[in-house]
This record gives sequence, C-alpha cells and structure tokens, in this order.
Amino acid sequence: MPQFPPFARPVRRLLVVALTGCLAATVAPSVLAQSTAATIRGEATLDAAPAANARVTATNVATGLTRSVNAGADGGYSLAGLPPGEYRVEMVADGRTDSQVVTVQVGQVATLDLATGGLDETATGEVDTQLDTVEVNATALVETRTSEVANYVTQKQIEALPQASRNFLAFADTVPGMQFVSGGESGYSSLRSGAQSSNGVNVFIDGVGQKNYVTKGGVSGQNSSRGNPFPQLAIGEYKVITSNYKAEYDQISSAAVTAVTRSGTNEFGGSFFWDRTSDQWREPTPREEADGAKVPSMEEQYGVSFGGPIIRDRLHFFLTYEAKDFSQPREVRIGEDFTVDQLPEHLRPLVGNNQARFNEDLYFGKLSWQASDSQLLELTAKRREETGLLLDSGINTASRAKTDNNEETRLDLRWQVNATDWLNDAHLTWEESFWNPRSKVIAPGYLLYTWPLDGEGNPQERQILAAGGGADYQDKGQQGLGLQNDFTWYGWSGHTIKVGIKYKQVDVEAFEQQPYNPQFRYDIAGDPTIPYQVDFNASTLTADRRVTSGNKQFGIYIQDDWEVNERLTLNLGVRWDYEETPGFLDYVTDEGIATALRGWGNIADTDYDIEDFISTGNNRKAFKDAWQPRLGFSYDLNADGRHVIFGGAGRAYDRNLFDYLALEQSKHTFPSYQYRFDTAEHPCTVGEGNCVAWDPGWLDPARLEELAAANPNLGAEVNLIDNDLKTPYSDQFSLGMRNVVALGQVDWNTSVTLAHIRSYDGIYFALGNRFPDGSFRDPANPGATWGNQPWGEAIPGYGTLLIARNGIETELDSLLLSLEKPYTADSGWGVTVAYTYSDASENRLNAANSDEHYLFDYPGLDGQPMLASVGISRHRLVTTGIYDAPWGITASGKLTLATAPVRDAVNCFAAVSNDHCFFDPYTPHTGFKQFDIALQKRWDTGTDLSPWVRFDLINAFDWRNWTDFQNDRGGPGAGRADWGTRNGDGILLPTRTFKLSMGFDW
Repeated sequence: MPQFPPFARPVRRLLVVALTGCLAATVAPSVLAQSTAATIRGEATLDAAPAANARVTATNVATGLTRSVNAGADGGYSLAGLPPGEYRVEMVADGRTDSQVVTVQVGQVATLDLATGGLDETATGEVDTQLDTVEVNATALVETRTSEVANYVTQKQIEALPQASRNFLAFADTVPGMQFVSGGESGYSSLRSGAQSSNGVNVFIDGVGQKNYVTKGGVSGQNSSRGNPFPQLAIGEYKVITSNYKAEYDQISSAAVTAVTRSGTNEFGGSFFWDRTSDQWREPTPREEADGAKVPSMEEQYGVSFGGPIIRDRLHFFLTYEAKDFSQPREVRIGEDFTVDQLPEHLRPLVGNNQARFNEDLYFGKLSWQASDSQLLELTAKRREETGLLLDSGINTASRAKTDNNEETRLDLRWQVNATDWLNDAHLTWEESFWNPRSKVIAPGYLLYTWPLDGEGNPQERQILAAGGGADYQDKGQQGLGLQNDFTWYGWSGHTIKVGIKYKQVDVEAFEQQPYNPQFRYDIAGDPTIPYQVDFNASTLTADRRVTSGNKQFGIYIQDDWEVNERLTLNLGVRWDYEETPGFLDYVTDEGIATALRGWGNIADTDYDIEDFISTGNNRKAFKDAWQPRLGFSYDLNADGRHVIFGGAGRAYDRNLFDYLALEQSKHTFPSYQYRFDTAEHPCTVGEGNCVAWDPGWLDPARLEELAAANPNLGAEVNLIDNDLKTPYSDQFSLGMRNVVALGQVDWNTSVTLAHIRSYDGIYFALGNRFPDGSFRDPANPGATWGNQPWGEAIPGYGTLLIARNGIETELDSLLLSLEKPYTADSGWGVTVAYTYSDASENRLNAANSDEHYLFDYPGLDGQPMLASVGISRHRLVTTGIYDAPWGITASGKLTLATAPVRDAVNCFAAVSNDHCFFDPYTPHTGFKQFDIALQKRWDTGTDLSPWVRFDLINAFDWRNWTDFQNDRGGPGAGRADWGTRNGDGILLPTRTFKLSMGFDW
C-alpha cells in the first residue's frame, strides 16, 4: 500500500522574515493582553482629602519594571497591564510620600487606597495595619469584586502539591466546577468543565489563546497525548474562570484558563529537577495480581531552568527545558474468555506482557526588554516534540501499536506601551501544531473472531485477538500568523474601558485513512490461514486526499468595568467573532454524488431535504451572528471587600472543529470495501454480491486495489454537512457571594455560587440512509427492538450517507463552594476546599464519551430527551493542604472524592412499551477516591545553592477506582440480574505509586 508523505511544513526562515518585518514596521501603540495582566487601582488622599494629580508609581521588585499615572481630580488612579508579581507602589503628593508593597496575581484587579500620614487601604481584607505594607498576596488573596466565577492556582500550589504528571493543568481541579480527566491506561489527559466536553475549554498563555482548531481537546497538543501542553517550570501562576468571563475571552464555551509565564529578574537564578518511578515502586494492578507478576515499567521526568539580567532593570531572559521518558506496562490478553492454548499456535507468543513507550521534549524561552518606563517588549518561544508507541492493554498485540507523535511551535512577540491614562498591548504570534498517529507496522491486519449464538439463536461476531498491521493513519494540524491588540483607557473617572481586536490567518489541514492497512478477519473455529472477510480502503483510486483550508478569523470586543460607587461595580461588555473556512464555504459536492442523491428515491420524501446538504460552492455563508453580550455586577456590602454579592449573564461562542468539516471532502475519496471469502464456516456464492474465492494473493494490497478498481465508488462513505451550519455556543448565568471570614487571627476566603449553563448547536453526524418509503425504521419489521435502521440502503453506486448538522445541547445546574486559607510564608500553612454539585444533562443519546458526535440509532436529535451527561459526577470534593514543618520540610496533600460518573447504558428491558431499545444512562454505586501526599526536604547551605529531595505517594491508600460495569439491562421483558454491577477488573490508574524527586535551586 502506498505511503503518503506528511504535510509540507513551512520553511522556518519565512517565520524569521515575518517577525523581523514586524519589528521593523511602524505599529500603533499596543499592550499586554488583559486576560493575564493585573491592575492596581484605588484612591489617593492627602490629609483625608482627594489628592488630585498625585503621582502614583508601581515598581516591580524583581525586574525593575515601572508604571506611573497621575490621579484624577477625585484622587482615583488605575495602574493597568502589570505582569503578576511583587510591586512597590508609591504615591507622591505635595512633596509627601506613601509607599506600600503589594503582590498581584494573574488577571487580578486589586484595590489599594493610598494616603499620606497613614494607611487607608480598602482592598479585600489583606491589610496589615501593624506593618507599613499591604499584601495582596498571590497565595492569600481571592479577588472579591468581580462578576467572574473564578479562582486562582498559585505558584506555591504548583510547586508543593503532590503530582505525578507535571502537567500544570492538573491543579485546575482545585477550582470548583473543574475536572482534570486522567487515569486511563492510555495516559491521556484533558481538562473539562461542566457538562460540555474538553473541546469547549481554551487556555491563554500570556494572553494568547492556545486553541486547537482541527482536532478535539480544546487546547492544541491535548488530543490523545501523554505529554504536557507546556513546561511546568515556565508557568508562574494561573486563573481558572468557569463561567461569565469578560469580553476579551474568545473561542470558548466552557472554562477559560489564563496563565502567565515566568520571566528573568535582576538576579541570576535557576533550578534543576529529576524524578523517577518504576514498577518496583508501585502496587500491582488487579490483572497483574492475577498473573502473579508486574509488567516492567519506568517513568522519568527531568528539567532545568535558568534566568537573569542581561541589562539590570531593562533586559532579562528566562530559559527552561523539560523532558519525559516513559515505558508503561501493557498486557495483551484474549477476549471472550478464551485461553492461550485455544489460539492458533502462531499467535500464542503474542499474548502476555508488553510496554508502551513515550518521550517528550519541551523548550521555552523568554526575553523581556523594558525599552523605557513606558514601553515593554517581550519575545517568547515554545517548542514541543513528542514521540512514542501507543498500545493499550487488551486484544491488540504489539504489532498493532501506533506512533504517538505531536509537534508544536509557538512564538509570541509583544509590545506594550503605557501613558498617563491609557495602556496598549499588541501581540504578533506564530503557531504550528501537528498531530500524526500512524500504524507502526505497514502490513495486513490479522483479526481473530468467534461467533457465539445470542439468546435468540443468532450468531454474533466477537473479536478475540488482533495482530499484524494496525488501521490508523492521520496527519492533522494548524499553522499561521495572528495579530491581536488590546487598548485600555482609564481616563474617565470610575470607568476602565477596554477595546480589543484580533485577526488570524491560519492554515488548517487534515488527512486520514482508516483502515490504512487492509484488515483480514479469521474465525477461530476454522482454518487459521484462510480469512472469511477483508475490509480495506482503495487508496490509489483518487488523487491527493489531503483537505486544507486557509482560515481567516476576526474578533472585536469592548468592555467597561464601571465602578459606580464604592460598593457597586458593573462589568458591561460585548464581543463579536467571525471566521471564514474556505474548505467548507467553497466546497462543491462531487457531481456524481449530487446526481446519485437527487435521483435516490429513498430520500425523495423523507424527514430532511437533501438540497440543504448539497453544496454548489456559492450557497454557503460564514456565520455572522456570533454577538456575545457579557454582563456582570458585584456589590460590596460594607465597601471593604469582605462581603460581596456578584452575578452575571453572558453568551460565549466556540467554533466547529475542522476535523469534522473535513470529513465532507475526505471520506468519499477512500472508499471502504468489504469482500467475503467462501469458507466452510462462512459460505457464500462466489460471483454474487461481494463474495470472491480465496486466493493468497489477496494478502497483497495491490491486488485488493485492482479488485476495487472495477467499481471505484462501491462502499464510498459520503459525508454531507448542512449548508446553513452554525457555530456552537453557551449561555451562562450565575449568582453568588464571596466572604472573607476572620477565624481568630486567620482570614478564610469563602465563595458560594449558583450557576446555570446551557450550550447549543453542537455538530453531530447522523445516518442519512432511508428505506424505500423514506422511513428510518424498517417498515417490514417495525416492532424490532434494535438494529432496524437502514444500513443496507446505500446511495446507488456509493456507500452509506452521513449528514452533519447542529443539534447537540447540554444543560448544567451547579452549586460551587470554595473555602480557602491561603498559604503565606509567615503562617507556613494553607488549605483549599472545592465542592461541586452538578445536575448535568445532554441530548447526545449515544454519548459513550463527552466527545461523541455520531448518532446512528435515531434519525436526528429533534425532540429527543435530555439525559444525564456521561462522565459527570453529581458530587465532587477536592481538598488540598500545605504545611511548612520543622527542619526545612514541607508536607502537602490532596484528597479527591466523587460519586461515580454517569455511564452509558442500552435499555432493551423496557422496550416492550417503547417499541425499540433506547439509551438509559445510569450511575454505578461505586465512586472515585484518591489521596496523594508529598514530603519535601530542603537544605540551607548558607549560599545561593539550595538542594532538595522530595517523595510523592500517589493514591496513598491504593484505592481501586473500578471501570468495568455491566451496561446491558437485558432484553425485552427479561432484565439482567447483574445489570450495573462490576463485571471486570479494570481500574483507573495509578495504583499506589511512590515517586522520588531531587534537584537544586540557585
């Protein structure tokens, strides 16, 4: 079978030219994206009167970066665009000075009132009147006067809390409403919020979105990856907003994560770490216990960072590198309760222990140049390379492994300019991200089946083992330039006005062929050298099948954060987004397909109009209605930040994945063929239908291509998309209250929020085939409980028809509770508690997982009921603690408890009254629980060198979180007694695992 080269990657020198051109060009004053920049605002007073025109200056203690403004006539001031960190804020009025030291967090708006002759600070209860400082401490402050439903993850939490993956997003589940999904045997991880899939999430690094435009996962590089999206050493801190974000956030419908990267300072410094675990440091899985031996495995992670000044107070650098080297256990086992000695002799050695390998290299660099007191330029670069072989435990033998490759490069050039009453921030970005899993072995696949009889005496095909070449071959990604500009004006008393614009030119690409290798099926009861069936794609019958599109994205917003008075703040914003996808808009349905569809009597009078799906190249328009009002308020009961009522309502549009849109062009270009061979166990009449005589020559893919050439369209699956395709979105509503409660000498930050989120217009693919009378159910067998769809009624001369349209909806009502005693160096301890109650539903009737987008059991989603969302726990509690023990030891822990997530189930037991089986999700009686602890010892050498050693114990009590349950409720009128009970020994990993880490800082 022919090999297809990967997509051509851009010549890197073109990128250099583009960046150089940008530096040389005359650009309007521009700024740091407001999603990560902090703001300090308040009132300046002189002898208890407004200090009109007082000069207020903030100086970053670590880097020397400065910001200065003049207070207004009412003494009000606002210092915007501050990179998170520690600042000395100084007010000069009438020759007198007040100076405070504060720490601000990513995206935070902190209130700091300045007064000569004394301290008059009215922020959020963090005032220390015994000291001449005010700390808006990154580990202690919860921003109370905001309408966003948001929480922070601090650098201390990232550094101290127990962890296994070094994925900085793993700490996001300490925020109510968030779920970091991991623990599957594949090692994949994703971030999910509410009832929507991970596709609705967007992560902003230094204000730039990391959206995946082609494949799922929400963030580029998170689709089916065992790696991390960003080096953890490079992350300073981040903020998680689960709903009601402000207008500057785009391409999102669930949660926003906004993170800031670390920068070099005026002091040289760095760090090194190495950690390791292996099969000797973990408990066995239930299957390993049954086998009496553990599969050899090893996981190593290591990295280094270094930063410092090139020119003090002006030019700084920061560099980091992180790597992963994994060898993970896998077990090849036989399906359907067969034993090894029942296999054909040549397959027996393939069963048993195996390994899946993975390697990742992550690079990050940053240059920060404060050209003057009013200008800051930053250049950041990230490179990610992943290689490995992916193999899950189960019936797939080692030859079925596929490559596990990801490549990503991102560059961001930022220019920030500030003046007395405005701030402007521009980003010029480049992104290149590709994902290309492929079969390790290029050879025919060997699929072994058995054919047991069901309760009605009908044979059922069940797979036992898979060997030979695998089926996967994909190459998908995105690359292009982007320009975004945010302007903030705070010259109007009480108002902070933000206006932003973004434009991106991104080339998106998708190629796939499945199966890439022909797959031969063998019956274990027959001759192991003669198959009874082959499935393959005719890859040489069409020209280049790569699908590309030069997409253009445009977005604009305006936001007014209006401090009406000392108690009431209104957040009023609106944004509009627009995207052109020429690959979809300009596509012309193949003439042969269009003719066949228009002449197909089965759909002449059915529940849809085929003309709504046939594209002429000029009957599609880009979606222009993505208007998104974002409205919020906060009311400070006592004007001291300690008791604040907040709420909001807003709409947020996401986007349609190009991976889905590309199917319209790609699927029919590699027809799927299925031929049967006349065997003793599976006889057929040679020459009739798809039956041919067996010939060992059919094992040659070229011979199969010749067989397909006689009818090049036979079996070509046709995918068509609604010409009036819309963009998915969510409507969000929230109401809550934040409090700062003093217990003794300790302030606890609390929050309670009621949130309602409804999402609409998710895309799904449904079966377009119909019976000759236009019906979806077999008119000759209307009482069949299941499987009476028109699968055999193919398009004349082609194969199955799938039609895509909008219709997926989710609904979420949630209660979000958080309690936090922030960690401070003075107290030496910190605690967080996050509780989420979720009542989530969806109309994805066959949602085996949250990313499911196929519906084959009903003609469409119109009128279908909202069912419990799969994968969502009704109750979820995450608590963490950090404690500085004596002798330089830091102890930390994380406890996660959750009721069992909802699982899919087919209900045929009640089908007598419903005419057919239906999906009936249920919740198992078992839940999820995991407790992790970490101990770190650091030595004070009396120098800048500080060595340390650390022990992490993941799943300390070795709690088993089971994954295998009986989902079949039984047949009509005869329910299964074991329905809903555990029926296998699969668990979520890890078992109790010890990890050793060591390193040093300097």
